[in-house]
Amino acid sequence: MSGSPIISDMMHISDAEFYAIRDIVYNRFGIVLTEQKKGLVVGRLQKILKQHGFRTFQEYYDHLVADKTNVAITELANQITTNHTFFFREPDHFDFFKSDILPWMVRVHKAEKNNDLRIWCAAASSGEEPYTITIALLEYFGVDYKNWNCGLLATDVSEKALVAAKRGVYDQTRFQGVPTSIINKYFKKTAEGYEVVDKVKNEVTIRKFNLMNEKLPFKRPFDCIWCRNVMIYFDAATKHALVNRMYQQTVNGGYLLIGHSETLSREHTTWKYIKPAVYRKEE
Repeated sequence: MSGSPIISDMMHISDAEFYAIRDIVYNRFGIVLTEQKKGLVVGRLQKILKQHGFRTFQEYYDHLVADKTNVAITELANQITTNHTFFFREPDHFDFFKSDILPWMVRVHKAEKNNDLRIWCAAASSGEEPYTITIALLEYFGVDYKNWNCGLLATDVSEKALVAAKRGVYDQTRFQGVPTSIINKYFKKTAEGYEVVDKVKNEVTIRKFNLMNEKLPFKRPFDCIWCRNVMIYFDAATKHALVNRMYQQTVNGGYLLIGHSETLSREHTTWKYIKPAVYRKEE
């Protein structure tokens, strides 16, 4: 008995079309799309082409170049960027945050008589990471939290991800290994899963920001920057330029946390290596 042949509805992309879209993605978002990602590009973008009636990727590319509203570029970012994450991802960072970084921040700010702790989550995705950082702050300070201005800045280039972050509703798969006591304390059960309580939501300022911007528009430097699991998509030059911009935007003695699958070349950065995926600016 012979089976029917499987007919794929995957649209075709030529090498020239792929290279053109690849260059836009790199120039606008710093993301490197290798030849091996061609199928991923088609899979994620063909829905856009069909929705807008583009017959080829060349027509879509021409639309991207001609569009002056940034709507098309935003739509591209939403589809190309990867935003899957979960709460308390890479827990070693949160242990070090509580054992070393926060005590240092408290000592410095008490000495300066300044209660404004400045933390930036630079690749916020759908919100799990900035909300986890805020929960760690609440757990660390306890009743003393009210005496500190711990508001957290969370940014991402994907509007789709930021909408999800602002909504703050997550299914059970995002809580692997999270103690039930933490879930009960900082989330409320809904029909769709678990929603972050307002006490946590209100401490996180969510904004759209492209890490490829050559100037960081912040008036004051940060004590700690979390930029995890995004630079794996960048080439070496893009990564070095970004972390060096972040160095200039960090206080003396401040910290940078990156993903455990990421490293910084000591020849191309002034950040001091502390431990895997943790770096510090000289005091």
